[in-house]
Amino acid sequence: MQFVLDPPRGVAPVRLGMTLDETVAAVSAWGAPRVYPADAVRAFDLVSTEYDGIGFQVALERDHQATAVTIWGPDEDEDPDVQVLLDGLDVFRIPAVEILAHTARKGWHVDNDHPRAPYVPGVTLAFTRDTSQEVPRDENGLPICFTSVLVADVKYRAK
Repeated sequence: MQFVLDPPRGVAPVRLGMTLDETVAAVSAWGAPRVYPADAVRAFDLVSTEYDGIGFQVALERDHQATAVTIWGPDEDEDPDVQVLLDGLDVFRIPAVEILAHTARKGWHVDNDHPRAPYVPGVTLAFTRDTSQEVPRDENGLPICFTSVLVADVKYRAK
């Protein structure tokens, strides 16, 4: 299985702009997704599911339409047969520095002011390198590979 990141359009099978019903239908092939309606703590609907150790969440904000997809990499002791690809590069298996260099070669500005959470504004593509797991780390103590990735529309603002 491959999840192909297509910023700022989505991550197949989820396209940004889908309704809640469309989003649920798109991810239901993996099992019953959990739907969390907006509440006093979270001002948006959330659809959450998992496929072979890979966490997959969709935030539905403006007009209850999908505005962001976040994918979490597998636990340290899992090696799923799933790839999360950006232009053919697996963001959870290829070192983060290589992924960021690739985005820069595409002409995208990478905001790396916070090395734990670099992002590409305007595309919108964001990564994290936070985990409490025992994973290989670089000389700064950061995981060598990314631990999550977010694809959102160009209007998305992190909450």
